[in-house]
Amino acid sequence: MSFFRRSPKLPAALSPALEAEERILAWAYVGEPGERVLVATNRGLWLPEGGRLGWHEIHKVAWSGRELLITPAETARERDGYTVQIDAPVVGFLLLEPGELPDQVRTRVTRSVAYTSHHPLPPSGGVRVVGRRVSGVDGLTWAVRYDARTAVDADPIVEVTDQLVDSAREANTPPG
Repeated sequence: MSFFRRSPKLPAALSPALEAEERILAWAYVGEPGERVLVATNRGLWLPEGGRLGWHEIHKVAWSGRELLITPAETARERDGYTVQIDAPVVGFLLLEPGELPDQVRTRVTRSVAYTSHHPLPPSGGVRVVGRRVSGVDGLTWAVRYDARTAVDADPIVEVTDQLVDSAREANTPPG
């Protein structure tokens, strides 16, 4: 008698083209079992339509018990040493037999966040500075997300944001 339940193996025909160091952690059929799957690896989440979202590219995850909702991050602007991100459209996946997939997705997205801090900005609004781990890359990747009321392109806001990111980067860089 075994107390350990093994997850079913992903059919080879549905396996994404993994990188050399990439391994499958969990997977689930989208909708009825068939040809569409979501696959979680140590590098990211492979989507049924093809392509992979790195864990650092996923802003939010919600699990209803049947539907996994993913909010990808989209780069709105590139700045010196960091990106300005916004929410991309939410994508939902019906998982009738989710197995460990929702837990793996939430865990991996959460683990990718190494640093996060919110700062109010005058006259109204604010900015969240985020340092994320990217699988296979040394160091942190930096991004900011502005509150809705923030004048993101105003020179004083950009200057303060640059300083906040520089301070966060400096505080999170090992001495060496």
